[in-house]
Amino acid sequence: MKMYYLSPTLFFPAVTQANHDGILAIGGDLSPQRLQLAYQSGIFPWFEEGEPIVWWSPNPRMVLFLNELIISKSMRNILNRNSFTVTFNQKFRDVISNCQNIKRDGQKGTWITNDMIDAYVKLHELGIAKSVEIWQNDTLVGGLYGIDLGHVFCGESMFSRVSNASKVAFIALVEKLKKENYKLVDCQVYNPHLESLGCREIERDEFMELLKSE
Repeated sequence: MKMYYLSPTLFFPAVTQANHDGILAIGGDLSPQRLQLAYQSGIFPWFEEGEPIVWWSPNPRMVLFLNELIISKSMRNILNRNSFTVTFNQKFRDVISNCQNIKRDGQKGTWITNDMIDAYVKLHELGIAKSVEIWQNDTLVGGLYGIDLGHVFCGESMFSRVSNASKVAFIALVEKLKKENYKLVDCQVYNPHLESLGCREIERDEFMELLKSE
């Protein structure tokens, strides 16, 4: 299958042109305009330091329909203790920096480069990238960030410094989105942690229909 190499022109090929792994294109930049177009088109960047920018649109797509959120009995007990404080969009750079630096099982490094942090902070300043912060005794212990498309929230990454903090962030986000009549959370690719919270895979065609219908 043909691989697309992006020029400075603001353009992405159709997501149906992605290869079997979900890679759609290489190159381009991380300008706010290109990133916004990418997410609106069902595409996201995912690459490591020193690599060219790689743009993805996987099939199937991992999503959460908001009414399918699973909160376990043990998690409800944690939430009922009120041992965490939740804020929104108060410390975006701190959240994304923590997501960059947190150690993850099975990963040698991080895909959140310094250039990516700067790019998403710009999107945050434009009101497009959003964050959830989880606090314990005035210390930031967890959170997540992503892209807000107004009816779909595209989750990017989360972190925990203490047990369950990222789950609290995710649940708080979903409850907020429910109240604001969002359709779903885009979780991009499968992982068992997200599945335990109710996320599931759907065909990319179905995802694109939901993304395009506001």
